[in-house]
Amino acid sequence: MDPISTQHGLPARRSASLAVSGDVARPATLTVGDLRNGWEQHRVEVVFDCATSGPRRHRFEGPLLREVVLDAQPLFDARRRKERSRFVLSVSGGDGHHTVLAWAEIDADFGGAPVLLATRMDDAHLDFAGSQLVVPVDRCGARYVSAVTRVWVGAWPQGRQTGFGPSSKEGRIYHGASTKTL
Repeated sequence: MDPISTQHGLPARRSASLAVSGDVARPATLTVGDLRNGWEQHRVEVVFDCATSGPRRHRFEGPLLREVVLDAQPLFDARRRKERSRFVLSVSGGDGHHTVLAWAEIDADFGGAPVLLATRMDDAHLDFAGSQLVVPVDRCGARYVSAVTRVWVGAWPQGRQTGFGPSSKEGRIYHGASTKTL
């Protein structure tokens, strides 16, 4: 009997993992154990409102999301703040839930929010459940993502965009109450 692939005659459960991908020089697949052993662990106590069950209180421990992503070497010039501020992170969970953060929210030169990829919740290891995205600065729990499967890093497109900002798909620019068609 192979002790790695079976336990007590049953197939062993694999440790959950997540991918760090996108505009990075070193994409990686990391287990919860990798997150626990590869980076300094930070501890936070949070209270957030859950739409379905009201206020939730938890203790989380894990590395800072920015440290994990920096090790993947995002494709920006770290000396250029404006370039860094164009980057976004999309975090996906095993249940299909996903959220987006701006790099500036977690960058120490901007918001410096201590967002974690938790490896423990309320002193319980998350090795099999998967890492949890923890956004301690949020009052609402909507950006807490369970069983994180992917952290995508990328630059927001440059240049004039359609469908958001000052222009729309119809080619109109909105100036206060007036509209000008192009």
